[in-house]
This record gives sequence, C-alpha cells and structure tokens, in this order.
Amino acid sequence: MKDFGRVLTAMVTPFKDDLSVDYDMAAKLASHLIENGSDGLVIHGTTGESPTLSHEEEWELYRVVVKAVKGRGAVVAGTGSNSTATAVRSTRQAEKIGCDGAMIVVPYYNKPPQEGLYQHFRAVAESTGLPLIIYNIPGRTGRNMEPETVARLAKIKNYAAIKEASGDLDQVKQIRKITPKDFLIYSGDDALTLPIMERGGHGIISVVSHVAGRMLHEMVYAMASGDKKKADEINKKLEPLYKAAFITTNPIPIKAALEMVGMKVGKPRLPLVEATEKERRELEKVLRDMKLI
Repeated sequence: MKDFGRVLTAMVTPFKDDLSVDYDMAAKLASHLIENGSDGLVIHGTTGESPTLSHEEEWELYRVVVKAVKGRGAVVAGTGSNSTATAVRSTRQAEKIGCDGAMIVVPYYNKPPQEGLYQHFRAVAESTGLPLIIYNIPGRTGRNMEPETVARLAKIKNYAAIKEASGDLDQVKQIRKITPKDFLIYSGDDALTLPIMERGGHGIISVVSHVAGRMLHEMVYAMASGDKKKADEINKKLEPLYKAAFITTNPIPIKAALEMVGMKVGKPRLPLVEATEKERRELEKVLRDMKLI
C-alpha cells in the first residue's frame, strides 16, 4: 500500500492582490515546504480554499505543484466533492496530470447515509489507479464516516489511508482495530497528532507545518521511533501554535502567519476574510516566542 510519508502539509493556495491564483508563489511555497519538514503536500483541500477555486484553477495548481516538487515528495490532490461525478472527474484529471494520490472528502451538505458514502467512495476508486486518502471531517461536512464504513472501503485496493479529523479518539482506536495494518491513519488535527499516533496513527496532514515544519517532522518521527519523551517535549513547545493557528476559521490564521514569516500568500477569498488585528497580534506573539520570526 502507498505510504505518502508521515508529515504532509495541507497547503494553502496563494492569491495575488486581485485574488487570482498566484501560481509562482504556489511553486515557491511547495518547494519551501518540501525543504522544511514536509514529506508531501495535500493541495486543493480545506486549507487550500477548494470551495472557491474553479476547476481550471484547481487543475493548473496540480500541474504547477507537481512540476515544482519534481518527485521530492508526494503530491496529493484534494479532488473530493459532494457530487460523485465531479469527484470522479477531478480525480481522473489529477491522475492524468501526474499527482501521486488523491484525497476524497466525505460529501458535504447532502448528508448521505453510510451506504451512500460507501458507494460514492467506491465509484471514485473504480475510476482511477491512484492511491486514495479518505478525508473524514464531520465538523465541516455534516456527516461522520463510521469505522465500519472505513473498514469496508479499506478492502478496496487503492484506499491507502484516512485523514481522521472527527476529534473522536475512540473512533480512531476502532478504525485501527478493524482495518488492515497497512491502511494508514493520519491525524487531521495538529493538536491530536500524538494521541492519534498512540492509537495506531501513522502521522499528520498538518496546517502548522507551514511555519514549523522541521519541529513537527522531528516530533512525529521521534514518536514513530518510540521516543515518546522527545515527542512530548516538542509537542509542548508547539501547543501555543496549535491554538493560534485555529483562533478563527482555517486557513485565515495560517495565511497571516505565512505573511509574517515572509511568504506572501495573500488574503483568503470571500466568504473568508483576513485575520483581525487582535488575531494578528496573538499570532505574531506566538511566532516571536517560538523564534519563528
């Protein structure tokens, strides 16, 4: 089964002042992340503001990032949709463009039953040869994928992993219990990385790795090698950043943080807005305290 690495960054999508996609900065950011602790990237996901990108922008982003990374790490395309046909189409495009895998989010808003989830994910798998990651984030989608459904999907050969962002550690434990050992579990919440790894998780699809990638990489690999003491020490240092990075809706804070460390990724597209002055002050204090700026 495909292993994308233990630390993947859910990459922001940079915008210019006119809010068009800044593909040059996307290439620069992708290279920067790979060189600073990320084993791979997930592009056009929640953090990448996927709801506001057109398909043409989405697919060009895939091309640009694949070219920029040049095999130095995994490039996973966020191709999910609440339309099965759309998810199939985007996944096929990602494969054609040369992405290493695709991440499929639980369909949002239409709240399908568990059988609907299974059939949706199965249809995507049957359309592609890419290894796939399930993305379970009920706080955003309005529907939780239950462990039994995950286990059914894990029997399909190209479902390699799940990004678990339910916040339910008992659910993580149950998924680990009823899925094959080579089916990988990634934390979808930076603050829960170590608790999820303690329950059989493989690593993290991270937001804070945009600005603290090397620290996060060191923590995750320490945990994986059995050095829990070292992992706990690094985790404690990262805790203020976990909090600051989610003081308001993601990716608003992390885009502000990137600006502060010199990566001009622009502001979010509406309906998201820029960080407030209060939020920026809190972020800046944390980054200064951690000597990241």
